[in-house]
Amino acid sequence: MTAAIETRADYRHFLAIPTRWLDNDIYGHVNNVMYYSYFDTVINGYLIREGGFDIHAAPVIGVAVETMCKFRKSLVFPQIVDAGLRVAKLGNSSVRYEVGLFAEGDAEPAASGHFVHVFVERPAMRPVPIPDALRACMERLLVA
Repeated sequence: MTAAIETRADYRHFLAIPTRWLDNDIYGHVNNVMYYSYFDTVINGYLIREGGFDIHAAPVIGVAVETMCKFRKSLVFPQIVDAGLRVAKLGNSSVRYEVGLFAEGDAEPAASGHFVHVFVERPAMRPVPIPDALRACMERLLVA
């Protein structure tokens, strides 16, 4: 039995990300490393805009401890990538985001995956509870 592929309706937040000429590789499509850049962009952009996260001065930061991406279709310049975001698991000090990357207008993702942040004190790099403002914005994306 094959697992169902997600659709746009499975995600709670979207960010339109324009591809750039330099995102393409010699094979004529967006290079796989760029997909992770899009993951980072939608996640951290959301935390900054919706959670008030100060990437430069916050005493608590999220450190990536696990990432995964399943590639289904190629993306190419000059497409717009609609990055869908949801939260699948929200713990005390960690969060598992799930991301779908959609070509503009497509119902199914070109790629999907997950990204796990563990929140740590910046100087000590020891896990701490997720700050309240960030937790609140994550809860808005939580799926059952």
